[in-house]
Amino acid sequence: MTEDFFHMTSHRPYLLRALVEWINDNQLTPHILVDAGVPGVQVPPSAVKDGRVVLNIAERAVVRLMIDNEMVSFSARFSGTSYPVQVPISAVLAVYARETGQGMALPDDIPGSETAPTSDELLHEEGTPPDDTPPASPPPSCANRPCSRNWRSRSPAPRNWRRNCVPCA
Repeated sequence: MTEDFFHMTSHRPYLLRALVEWINDNQLTPHILVDAGVPGVQVPPSAVKDGRVVLNIAERAVVRLMIDNEMVSFSARFSGTSYPVQVPISAVLAVYARETGQGMALPDDIPGSETAPTSDELLHEEGTPPDDTPPASPPPSCANRPCSRNWRSRSPAPRNWRRNCVPCA
């Protein structure tokens, strides 16, 4: 019998929606940290600093907030001018409460695969049994984004995440 690995939808929008709900339930102000360089991000250029933008997504700050499985979209005022905002879920780096800094850096998606080969298939393809030992190299660190496991949310905002990040080992 073969083991199948099913392709699942991204877990990121579900985490984002749950964390926004949690922040709202505690009467705090949800903010998202966005990588403005990701294709599809539509924010006012004046709001971008160092390739990132922090967006207040509280119900009182935006109109028609929608967080679906592909996109965060809403309309908001920037310097008094209404602007439609669209952010692909892949561009959202973190979500946190402005008042406390509590929140979470969203982890990268785990790539799905079609079907994993069985041990017998590997044996016939390579001529040797599969190696069950873990790789010698350490897992990837949080080089360009907040680390979802070790990010300390004691700072008032994730804009200081590099200083508050303990690299994965």
